[in-house]
Amino acid sequence: MAVSTTAVQAAWRSRLARYYGIFTICFIIFCFILGGLELFAGLPTAVIGWTFLLLTMGLYATVGILSRTKILDEYYVAGRNVPAIFNGMATGADWMSAASFISMAGTLYALGYDGLAYIMGWTGGYVLLALLFAPYIRKFGQYTIPDFVGARFGGTRARVVAAVAAIIVSFTYVTAQVTGVGLIMSRFVGVPYQWGVVIGLSGVLVCSFLGGMKAVTWTQVAQYIILIIAYLIPVTFLAIKLTGIPIPQLAYGQALQNITALEEAQGITKAYVTPYNEALTNANAITAARGIGLTPPAPITNTDWLGTPWDFLALTLCLMLGTAGLPHILIRFYTVPSVRESRMSVGWALFFIFLLYFTAPAYAAFARWNILQNVVGSQVVVDQGVASFIDRATGQPANWVPQYVRTGLFNINDYSVLEGLSGDSLPAWAKDRIQAGTLVWNDANGDGVVQLGPFAPVDDTTGSAGELSGSSVTAASVDGILQFAELNINNDLIVLSTPEVANLPYTVAAIIAAGGLAAALSTADGLLVVIASAIAHDIYFRTLNPNATPQRRMFLGKSMIVVAAALAALAAMPNLALIARMVAWAFSLAAASFFPIILLGIFWKRANGAGAIAGIIGGLAVTIGYLTMVYINPNLAILGISDASAGIFGIPVNFLLVYIVSKMTAEPSKEIQELVDHLRHPQEDDELMTNLASG
Repeated sequence: MAVSTTAVQAAWRSRLARYYGIFTICFIIFCFILGGLELFAGLPTAVIGWTFLLLTMGLYATVGILSRTKILDEYYVAGRNVPAIFNGMATGADWMSAASFISMAGTLYALGYDGLAYIMGWTGGYVLLALLFAPYIRKFGQYTIPDFVGARFGGTRARVVAAVAAIIVSFTYVTAQVTGVGLIMSRFVGVPYQWGVVIGLSGVLVCSFLGGMKAVTWTQVAQYIILIIAYLIPVTFLAIKLTGIPIPQLAYGQALQNITALEEAQGITKAYVTPYNEALTNANAITAARGIGLTPPAPITNTDWLGTPWDFLALTLCLMLGTAGLPHILIRFYTVPSVRESRMSVGWALFFIFLLYFTAPAYAAFARWNILQNVVGSQVVVDQGVASFIDRATGQPANWVPQYVRTGLFNINDYSVLEGLSGDSLPAWAKDRIQAGTLVWNDANGDGVVQLGPFAPVDDTTGSAGELSGSSVTAASVDGILQFAELNINNDLIVLSTPEVANLPYTVAAIIAAGGLAAALSTADGLLVVIASAIAHDIYFRTLNPNATPQRRMFLGKSMIVVAAALAALAAMPNLALIARMVAWAFSLAAASFFPIILLGIFWKRANGAGAIAGIIGGLAVTIGYLTMVYINPNLAILGISDASAGIFGIPVNFLLVYIVSKMTAEPSKEIQELVDHLRHPQEDDELMTNLASG
């Protein structure tokens, strides 16, 4: 008796759920075993770090090897049979990059409510994706987004322009992920940053080289499980330690109240609750006074704590539209069996992303509370040649500080640590202040080293202390007591460093490192496949050599993955520590290049190839131009809009150019307009495997 296809699919899905369920339980047990060995057997931290690295990288490599394929459909779109829930997990891992895992909480830590632009934009983008794009992209049923552009707008020129845009967007994004990989490797296994980049990319290549999208998909499911466990475990421990409540998402209201009190007590620029409450109270008072004819109080004018509202709105919009236009996310809807599954997979992706994003504000609040309460006010000392502080829990210099200082992303800027240093050995932050003129060193006795006494007491009126003077020299800056303003932590380090700052077991920090590595590698996998597909499929096969054999196309695709990975490694070598910023650039570029043409391509039949080409080129050119201009000179920003929000200028340019050029040139052919009509009915669960779509 023949077994139905439905029964086979149901059995296969059941096995998948069982396998990944067992994997999840085993990983959690493994984490607790290592934690127990650390606490009760004194397992060295180096062993813990390498164990997590080798285990997770070995797991990803195993999945990649087992998923190897020589079938073109599996290599590019995972055979179009990925169930919705697993595609949702893979999409979540693909999209929640190092920026989400490493930098999101750090951005909220530094900016407070202003950082919510990232959460609002990124999650809102998925709603647009579900409503506007996912079912139509799946119904089209090809391999890449340039495939869609080439078929919808007719001809090879639009396809090539779209392929180049996909490469630009994806390469910008993947460079940020590689930076995150190097940062994690350098901290937790003790290798130099550059070697961390190389080792991490080796893992990426093993995942994607042999199996393409099939291997990437099943690896990303495993990576999502690891990254979400790695994010939730530490913040839960932190919530229990600080509040006694094991649900961090419900406990951080208390953290915000404590942050407000500590910021007020320490005179710190406000970033959380208080300024908003003050502004609301003031606004209510003005409204009430006007209502009964009294003179209203003066409005609050001290808004240094708030970024420009234009930049906040622009960034939110760019991230939202960029999410809906990212090639490596859109391509995921080619991997599901049907239009219905594509809608379901978006819903699952939103749920899996929500788990992390609902937790990120709590993570940021607990991190800031812990630093304000347990680090600020500590005694500053020199340890292993770098500025550190005395850990109040141990009475010893914080053992994690020297390693982070050497990454260049962490510094303690108290002038007391300059005592006895020669001019050549001054830390970079001190040299920068000397160059800027806010710090002056007058070597009074000519011995070539800095001396803070006994020449003069600290004088706040003249800004001098011993041989140091300048506008940045105050009593607090040389007293050897760590002030919040003297603690310089890069946003990318907040998540990684918080467990150690809070004196949690090192295993917790290693779990975070494993999760951050999973987030970066999963996104890098998907991006490299997009870059390789754009070159091997869209440019080579579709444009240059339509008669190329599947074997030649797959060989070229694999070769391009290696080349793209190597170039991304070279671009990441300087370690610019701009993970969240570079990701925002990629979203701006995606929003300005792909969102308008995909939207108009689906919903406006009159849009043609000439308009699409003009729109993509114009949107990209304006965005890249503004981004470069403001990055070089922030004073040139229009309405305070930063380089991260550059797409806000490219998006309308793209829309206008598509509309104007399409109106000025011939309308699309009858066949293309029929293609659009058919595409607009995604409830008809079939694929558009027409000559237009395949040629």
